[in-house]
Amino acid sequence: MRERRDPRAERAAKLLPAKARPRYGLTAARPEGRPRRDPRAERKAATVAESPRLRIARKGGGLPGTGARHVEDLAIKVAPEPRIIADPAFHVLVIAGAREIDRQMIGAARVIADAGGGAVCVASPFKAEDWAQAGADRVMPLSGPEPETFDPEARAGAVLAAIASLKPAHVLFAETQDDGDIARRVAARLGERLFARVEDIREGRAIRRANGGRDALSVEVPRLLTIAVDAFARHEGAPHEAREIEGPEFEAGQKGIVAAKAVPVDPDTVALAEADFLLSGGNGVTDWDAFAELAGLLGATRAGSRVVCDQGHLPRERQVGASGTLVTAGCYFALGISGAPQHLQGIQKVGRVVAVNTDLHADMVKRADLAIVADAQQVMPALIRLLTSKRRGAE
Repeated sequence: MRERRDPRAERAAKLLPAKARPRYGLTAARPEGRPRRDPRAERKAATVAESPRLRIARKGGGLPGTGARHVEDLAIKVAPEPRIIADPAFHVLVIAGAREIDRQMIGAARVIADAGGGAVCVASPFKAEDWAQAGADRVMPLSGPEPETFDPEARAGAVLAAIASLKPAHVLFAETQDDGDIARRVAARLGERLFARVEDIREGRAIRRANGGRDALSVEVPRLLTIAVDAFARHEGAPHEAREIEGPEFEAGQKGIVAAKAVPVDPDTVALAEADFLLSGGNGVTDWDAFAELAGLLGATRAGSRVVCDQGHLPRERQVGASGTLVTAGCYFALGISGAPQHLQGIQKVGRVVAVNTDLHADMVKRADLAIVADAQQVMPALIRLLTSKRRGAE
């Protein structure tokens, strides 16, 4: 009887050597008897032998082949070498005062100085090592009165002496209440124009907003300019040399200001655009007497949303928002304000926002740096009691 063929078994027999072929190592012999190389297996064997995978152990454990070394020992921290500009083509003078905005001004100075110049930080008091990371190439001590002393005439004279000694191409001041006054005094003494509130420097031009923010005014970077607060980023690159250079001797002449002292000012007489601390009320505030009392205890300028001004609780000039006043306060304390888009536009340049609202998902709560999810009518009396007790304790 003839044996019956099994095609499937025949095909399986033909395919069996290929399926049984080992994935790594030497494969089946060639017809001439020489073994066939498998490059993948050779690469894998070499990789495993030369650089085995390290198992990172927790503190107290070791790594293969390293004894009791810890993960902390593997990190090699190499401090970047300071950038040294030995002979700058020009100098950019930064009038500093050991404040946060000084680093922003040096960041602006680096934008100008990186075209071949050097940034010189003029400060009193100063520490050279602090300015190196900030990006200063030179540090010059500023003679004259102590920073805490209100003597703008002497301070302006000291700045003029530094300008006469160094002959900088550009001089940067901070657009703050005190430094802005010094900048204008220096400009008047030199008979030069001052370009104030610079918000951007690009392609050799200084830019600031104009016409209420609708337009931009651009000029070639002048010699004297003031830098707007929070307009420029700090220098984040490699540290610079921050070499100390000798400052000019300066002696103040006859003083026009004999004595000066701080005079208390009613916060409500300060314009919203100039106020540094704003207590703002919205539709969630119903006790306006408590609102006024809290503003007085905090020393804050009162402000409000459009709804509040429409209802007559606050005058129209106290309205914050795109249709009111764009504010730049250091702290904005919002009570019962949900955070309409036009209102949030008005507080874009505010430093810190504290919000009190019953709605956890309100846009003002999302915008806030610190939020209290509660009724403003409960928070205001609690704050009033706390501030009153502290004031009595101080007395």
